Amino acid sequence: MESKVKHVFEEVLQTNKESIFRICSLYAITPVEPEDLFQEVTFQLWKALPSFRKESNINTWVYRITLNVCMRYKTQLEKRNGQTVQLDAIQFQVASPKPDLVKQEKQKALYECIRQLNEADQSIVSLSLDGLSYRDIATITGLTENHVAVKMKRLKKVLLKYITTKLK
Repeated sequence: MESKVKHVFEEVLQTNKESIFRICSLYAITPVEPEDLFQEVTFQLWKALPSFRKESNINTWVYRITLNVCMRYKTQLEKRNGQTVQLDAIQFQVASPKPDLVKQEKQKALYECIRQLNEADQSIVSLSLDGLSYRDIATITGLTENHVAVKMKRLKKVLLKYITTKLK
């Protein structure tokens, strides 16, 4: 049985790893934290997989766990923010192919704008950026599909305002 769970877990992680990391990057602050947050999400997925009841699509379930872990992390970080010292001088570099610097700067600017939104709106935007339908976003967030559509229309206007101000 353990072997089957391991196989399913590996498939689920392989299918969703880019989306999970994108969400972790949105909620994390420094270059090291997305990797740490990704590991925490992976651990929580592993722990929760045996209790998956197949009442929804497994990818929707993964998004929900990812968002919950990231939101919990953000809350914990805000609570201890005054109790710790961030050492920005220590940088962690992941070896990767030659980066597209223009794309990275645009992504960084977008993430900074998204971070200005409240937590619920951040979740909706990050799920939308991953290409999820309004129906899937509604299932994950607990909102109605119509409410998601209305919020996305408003959020696009807000983000456009933020990003144009940021890129001036």
